[in-house]
Parts: sequence; C-alpha cells; structure tokens
Amino acid sequence: MNRHSVLLMAALMLAGCVPAGPPAGLPGANAPTQGRQSAVIADDRGGNVMAMIQRRNQLERWGGPVEIRDYCGSACTLLITLPNACLAPDATVGFHAPRLPGTTIIPPYVDAIMGYYYRGGVLTRWNREWKHSLEIQRITAAEYVRLDPQTRVCES
Repeated sequence: MNRHSVLLMAALMLAGCVPAGPPAGLPGANAPTQGRQSAVIADDRGGNVMAMIQRRNQLERWGGPVEIRDYCGSACTLLITLPNACLAPDATVGFHAPRLPGTTIIPPYVDAIMGYYYRGGVLTRWNREWKHSLEIQRITAAEYVRLDPQTRVCES
C-alpha cells in the first residue's frame, strides 16, 4: 500500500469526525498566531491513533504554537511533525507497535497510517524496528532531531 492510499484511507475514516475550530480549551482561531498561548503537550503516553490524528488536525487548523514536553509516546509522536509544533530539548520520545488495547494484536494498516506522519530517519527506524516492537523504544529529543533534522526544537 503506497502513502497516498494510506492517506486516502485515513482521510475517509476521519471525514466528518473532526469538529471545526480550535481544540477545546485553547485560544480562539481568529486571534493572531503571534502572542498566542501555546498548547503544551506533556507526559502524553498516546492512545488511540485515529483520535490522535483528529487532535493533530485540530491543532494544525488552530495554528498556534504547540510545545511537546517531557514524555511523548506512542500515538503522541504523530504530533511532533506538526508545522506549528516544537519538541523540548529535554523531552523523551517513545515508539512501539500499534496494537489493540490489552493484546499483542497489531491491527492492519495502523502502522502505515502512523508512518505517514514520520520523516527521514524516524520513518526509517519506524519501518525497520519500532513498528514491530511490543516494548516501548525510547529516544531523547536530541536523537529524534538527529533522525529528523526538520524537527523544530522549543526554546527552553
């Protein structure tokens, strides 16, 4: 399955599921980006991949700064490549195979959907190692940035 098929499948699954406007609890979408309060994602262990894609879409439409701090694991990693996101220099990022809750069953296509949001060396490691691992594979923010130099680093 190629990247375009995966994106189309994800888009069809999400069509009509994402409410308009900024994410709940964040400043209004009509405020200028400069000076907006940041959305801080901290100690996020992930969760449902499709729900995280909805959250990602909301944050991207909102357009304000998104800071990823402390620990970001599993589905949370889909937020790191947002154009308005930065990764804290002392953050830790964790990857593992997507699976049905409470099982070792890896559902079809979810790994490809997740891979769509990764770039560079992160995508390479995802496809080669991390998407097969039932254990969390943790890396530092510095290692993440080395693997994906397009990643924006937050100011401390």
